[in-house]
Amino acid sequence: MSLKTVLAIVGATDTAPDINFAIEFATEHDAHLSILIIAATLQPAAADYPVASDWVEQMQDEINTLHRLRQQAEDLCQMSDVSFDVDFLYEDIFIAQSNIGMRAMYSDIVLVGPGLRGDAQLRRAVVAATAFDSRTPLLLVPNTGLSSLKPKNVLVAWNSRPEAAFAAKAALEMLIAAEVVHLVLVDPDSAYFRSGDEPGADIAAFLARHGVKVIVEQLASAGRRTEDVLRQHARELGCDMIVMGAYGHSRLRERIFGGVTASILQDCNVPVFMAR
Repeated sequence: MSLKTVLAIVGATDTAPDINFAIEFATEHDAHLSILIIAATLQPAAADYPVASDWVEQMQDEINTLHRLRQQAEDLCQMSDVSFDVDFLYEDIFIAQSNIGMRAMYSDIVLVGPGLRGDAQLRRAVVAATAFDSRTPLLLVPNTGLSSLKPKNVLVAWNSRPEAAFAAKAALEMLIAAEVVHLVLVDPDSAYFRSGDEPGADIAAFLARHGVKVIVEQLASAGRRTEDVLRQHARELGCDMIVMGAYGHSRLRERIFGGVTASILQDCNVPVFMAR
């Protein structure tokens, strides 16, 4: 993929590994790196003066921490040859989500490392801002920190939905360059108007015409969750990337009940390229 601007969003904890990976990633692609360190503002617990005073002091401590982390990020970037800028957000989570969406609009891809993925509130805000508001692809980095947009063995999670199609098209250059692409369907719907004559055949033909070396695999869940089937199959195949669409259900339902996207966001040891 041709990348010119990479936006790395990191939290205020376990920051250095995420920044180091972002530097390596941007250097590999000869892209400008924008680092955005985010933290949600504290909400006052009560209105009486002693509590308010403690609240202000704690907020100032967190702002000081963000200044320190920004300086740390700048120092790490200056030790490399990467073009960069560093900023931080310390706002109400809903305002932060809006600002993240604006920043993501002017980026080719958004990196989310394990440090941020461990914070459920920030993780939801970042994914909502990028996948829904800016429609910018996400690369979710696993705990190992190993990730590249030059994978050899890719699993594409397919369910005949527009989100999955958009993700496959967004990742097309990466899929063409891969040695093998496994198009995986879990308990596919066999209805013609849902998936065509044979589930997965239409998208496989589309990818093959572009030169993708694709294999269609239909898996039975046997009562397991779809996300568990995908993760296990990726491990068994030795995949170095999963490509999937973001949020198959409505946003409200996904936030309340979870789902494949929410589970993969929280826990996956394989790099995930996600788009909507």
